[in-house]
Amino acid sequence: MSRILDIVAKFLSVVLYPLFVPTYGIVLFCYAHSLHVAPIHWAWVLVAILGTFILTCLIPISAIWIMLKRGEVKDMQIENPKERTIPYLYTALGFAFWAYLVVSILHAPLFLSFIAIGATAAIAIIAVINRFWKISAHLTGFGGLVGGIFTYCLGLGAIPAWGTLTLWLALTLILMGARLHLNAHTPAQVCAGWLLGLTSTFVPYCIYCYVS
Repeated sequence: MSRILDIVAKFLSVVLYPLFVPTYGIVLFCYAHSLHVAPIHWAWVLVAILGTFILTCLIPISAIWIMLKRGEVKDMQIENPKERTIPYLYTALGFAFWAYLVVSILHAPLFLSFIAIGATAAIAIIAVINRFWKISAHLTGFGGLVGGIFTYCLGLGAIPAWGTLTLWLALTLILMGARLHLNAHTPAQVCAGWLLGLTSTFVPYCIYCYVS
């Protein structure tokens, strides 16, 4: 049973790897918007998905892989917090270009721009926190995805269905359990990571809507 739990926990850690999350989010946005609001031109979808994947996933992962080959990090998950600073800087740079792509090139809806900028800010914040405390990047990424879904609903004036809320909260708890099972983090670190991601992609747009 323990071996099965190890496999499941490692599988979830790979599938919900933080650098995959922005691409998941863009795909969800394109699907939901086309289904419930209006179709999106295929060229916009292509640029949005490929641009997001290249800037927030491919470039940072390539940098980590090069560092791994040089022996500067011990694994792709970068479990040692002392090895995370430089990869986080590469990641933050990629996210910054992604935010520029979303805001200035794609001219995305305002709420999506807030999500991209908030996600970039979250990366910068965990890069600083990580120097003192090993906050969970996995849960920061997933919290950012959940916050992005809430921001999307707020931007359209929609109320998330109970089934949707239950699904994402259940996935949050499962991912938290996986990271704890692997002894990658403490309960405080996974909870703090999720809250950081959630607030970074949801709260700024809430404040904007309140003051505007």
